[in-house]
Amino acid sequence: QVQLVESGGGLVQPGGSLELSCAASGRIFSINDMGWYRQAPGKGRELVAIITSGGSINYADSVKGRFTISRNNARNTVYLQMNSLKPGDTAVYYCNAQISATAVGYFTAYWGKGSPVTVSS
Repeated sequence: QVQLVESGGGLVQPGGSLELSCAASGRIFSINDMGWYRQAPGKGRELVAIITSGGSINYADSVKGRFTISRNNARNTVYLQMNSLKPGDTAVYYCNAQISATAVGYFTAYWGKGSPVTVSS
């Protein structure tokens, strides 16, 4: 089994910073895309940022210039540095990773349980 464990969420004032991390563990041969999604109260889940195994990155327009995604392939970990946080960034943040358990296996999408982020004064 594969698990994604997130950490780093919490309460922060507007303009503040937080860093989220997500570590994958279990039966892992390789990891393709890793990313962060978020779901605000009463809204659907949306993509925040994604990074491929080769390092290509895409961000949602709403976080460009404020958030930075990175990954450590040796540790099977993805990070999201969030700066200049706004109340509109309040949401539960979910880690996602496409993981293959074998050299010839298919990639399966796994999700973390979610890390709440609240931006409020």
